Amino acid sequence: MSQLADRLLPWFDAHHRPLPWRDSRDPYRVWVSEVMLQQTTVAAVVPYFTRFLAAFPDVHALAAADEQQVLKLWEGLGYYRRARHLHAAAKALVASHPAALPDDPAVWADLPGVGRYILGAVLSQAFDRKLPIVEANSLRVLARVFGYRGDPREGAGKAWVWEAAESVLPDRRAGDFNQALMELGALVCSPTKPRCGGCPLADVCVANRDGLQVVVPPPKKAKEIVAVREVGVVVWDGPKLLLCRRPPDAARWQNMWEVPHAEVGEGESDEEAAARIVRELTGVTAVAGEELTTIRHGVTRYAITLTVLAATRAGGRFRRGFYAEAKWVTPAELTGFPVSAPQRKLMTLLTHPPKQRKLF
Repeated sequence: MSQLADRLLPWFDAHHRPLPWRDSRDPYRVWVSEVMLQQTTVAAVVPYFTRFLAAFPDVHALAAADEQQVLKLWEGLGYYRRARHLHAAAKALVASHPAALPDDPAVWADLPGVGRYILGAVLSQAFDRKLPIVEANSLRVLARVFGYRGDPREGAGKAWVWEAAESVLPDRRAGDFNQALMELGALVCSPTKPRCGGCPLADVCVANRDGLQVVVPPPKKAKEIVAVREVGVVVWDGPKLLLCRRPPDAARWQNMWEVPHAEVGEGESDEEAAARIVRELTGVTAVAGEELTTIRHGVTRYAITLTVLAATRAGGRFRRGFYAEAKWVTPAELTGFPVSAPQRKLMTLLTHPPKQRKLF
């Protein structure tokens, strides 16, 4: 174990990627980057991080922002609860520690959205606290180096991998070491074809010694995919369409905007579903028209096919309930609202329709 840092840190110094959040050890920059990187690739995060820091260069700017601004800048990155937690935590930190972000694990542990990983990532990288982190890449490296044959993602294996991550931490440069484990997993110790010949830990790695790279760690258990059919409705009232905001306690996409949509009932046609969905979710009555587009996307274990129909308002007024509020907006105004990735596809179509097609 004592050899890992001596081997890994020089490799990291020579081979790490020049990422924008590595320009300094500012805890705010580290924190924002690590929240963005959860369940998201580095390549996807880089442009979002740059735009986010340009809009909110420090924790005070983020705390002062409106949540809709934060969600708009997060749009397309997914897992929007991360953005809401980041925003709420910024407000809490500014209120309790206005001078500077604290080097205090107890303070960070009480913040929304801060679990063991974010706690260790921020404090080890920004303040050189000797705290471990575990994510997909470092988990894979540790399991292979030690030849752990269980599943390090759950149960006893999860406890083991956190203990292993803590046991290998050096007394100094703990943050760099944590990053080095992740970088090694991302660049060399890949899930399927690891480049063991270029690995600085190859001659102390049990999986490499025993040829276990394919089975350590074991593959993730496949999730059962559930097909879901939904209908979305673009309700027109003259040149404007109905845009609705989900409430803060919605199951997903809290406080984000969308056209009304829901699952199709058994034996229900798309047109029947469209009229029912608009009436039940908004209080507005509408007459369904032509199909505009079909959008396929996934949410956790659900494969969703969203068929979008145009409709014309027949009567009724919006009532709060399923949605927190609604607005009648022109297509040109759609770009100002934070929406989910599948809704953005629809908004793009509405804002820039094909020349040969009239949408209302």
